[in-house]
Amino acid sequence: MNRIDVEKIITEYLKPIFGFALKRCKSIHDAEDLSQEIAIRAFRALLIKDDVADMGKFIWTVAHNTLSNYYRDSAKSMVGVSIDEVAELIADPYSEPDTDDNRDAIHRLQTEIAYLSKLQRRIVIAYYFENRKQADIAQELGIPLGTVKWHLFEAKKELKRGMDKMRKTSELKFNPIKFHSYGINGSAGKMSLDEFFRSTLAQNICYCVRNTAKTINEIADDLGVSPVYVETEVEFLEEYGFLLAQKDKYIINFVINEPTAELLALQNDMYKRAAELFANDLYDELTSCGILDHPDIWCGQTDEPISLTASHKPDRNFILWSLIPYIAALSGEKLMDEGISFEEVATLRPDGAHNIVHASVIANEMILPEDYVYMKNWCGPMWNGLNGRVLWQIDSEWSERDRNHILRYSEESLRVLSLYEREFDDCLSKNEYAWLSERGYIKTNGDYDGHFKSAWQIVVLASNEIRDKLLEIGDRIKAKHLADFEALKAPYAEAVLKSVPEHLKKIKEYEMQFVFRADGWFLLHCITTLLNNGKLKEPTEEQRKALTTLIVPN
Repeated sequence: MNRIDVEKIITEYLKPIFGFALKRCKSIHDAEDLSQEIAIRAFRALLIKDDVADMGKFIWTVAHNTLSNYYRDSAKSMVGVSIDEVAELIADPYSEPDTDDNRDAIHRLQTEIAYLSKLQRRIVIAYYFENRKQADIAQELGIPLGTVKWHLFEAKKELKRGMDKMRKTSELKFNPIKFHSYGINGSAGKMSLDEFFRSTLAQNICYCVRNTAKTINEIADDLGVSPVYVETEVEFLEEYGFLLAQKDKYIINFVINEPTAELLALQNDMYKRAAELFANDLYDELTSCGILDHPDIWCGQTDEPISLTASHKPDRNFILWSLIPYIAALSGEKLMDEGISFEEVATLRPDGAHNIVHASVIANEMILPEDYVYMKNWCGPMWNGLNGRVLWQIDSEWSERDRNHILRYSEESLRVLSLYEREFDDCLSKNEYAWLSERGYIKTNGDYDGHFKSAWQIVVLASNEIRDKLLEIGDRIKAKHLADFEALKAPYAEAVLKSVPEHLKKIKEYEMQFVFRADGWFLLHCITTLLNNGKLKEPTEEQRKALTTLIVPN
């Protein structure tokens, strides 16, 4: 390839190459050196090549090869440093000539101090950096003088051992994971999951101990960060039950799913076929047996222009959006194998939460079937009760509620139920009506004169009788297809349990009990099946806030 063309190509890639290097180097100076080396190697290679079919692929192959050499050279430069040569430099780093070798040795030694235990670290810093007497250190820490001397002796051995070893290069150090999603099964506490998984560090700590218990130093090596930062984060995660302590090691206490394309395809096919059996039968029976006209099914939504003063025909499509997932989730309880209870596998956390946490890590560039159903903005089912009534709700891509709704659901649901009860006595304030209306629970008409003319926009099951009749329909359909459901579930359950670490299998076995019941994937597939075959219609824009929300007897 001629020199002018090569120069144009390299100029075009200079900025992306520097970005590539900057993400992988510990300093801008190193990134500049690495990016320059990549550019030079690519330039020289292109001068003697005329058959580069994919220029981007070629450039990034050179970049990754150069990066591997960079890591290897960096690792070699970090071994063979003797602590005896630099131990005194800790206290007075300027007592020796300021050479490159001294600076590197001091940096290496200071790095290794972070790998000591918390107590040893405090003693070493106090003795070497602060020049304090051993007796004063012992008094401050409340330990015998002999213990301080022993820790200083052991710390010196640990530092020498650390400086003489080559720390491994882990994939997580240069290519950290990020949770694709996370959620809970159970009750939320005062703190949200976002507060626990707030950082890449916290997520990667959990990820690197998902299968095997590791010490803080081993975790730090995996992540390529100082153990000091890992130590603080591990203590926080362990306090709230996300990690379990096993002597001086830690292991994860929740399931991180890492599904393969094959497992996701198997899951999709299972739910699709089960939903086709159940959802179609349920829709046909609900729309043909007359139960949607039952006087105890209340809903102010209508397919006619809204009038709060005249009678109207409720919008059946809107009602089915709530009834179908509700029946799918709650029916078939007697058919369910409940060999493992929630209490056996749930964690009680200091913030009042009592739940099972799950997260997922999805590989990039995963090829899935064209008909794969993606779970978008899904949360639920969620339910909360007050005075004999329950607010049951699902958030999905078809509803119009922001993510903060999920975080405030527990408090909001209790307020809705309380206002619903009081509204029958016409004693709500104008602000309370406005609050309900803003969230789509009611629609008002006219001026406020102590109360509004209003209609509840969500579906209300007004009696135990109608609730039980609806669930009985679901029970019959699930009993009819029970053998089919079990045959569909068996290979999927086997594959899922094989992918879970031994110490977490019981949690996964508990969750597998709810497949084809209070199972978000099953409910999503039921809705999708009916949308695809035209039985269920998309909600109108006005209906989205109130979608898939019911008040039912407890």
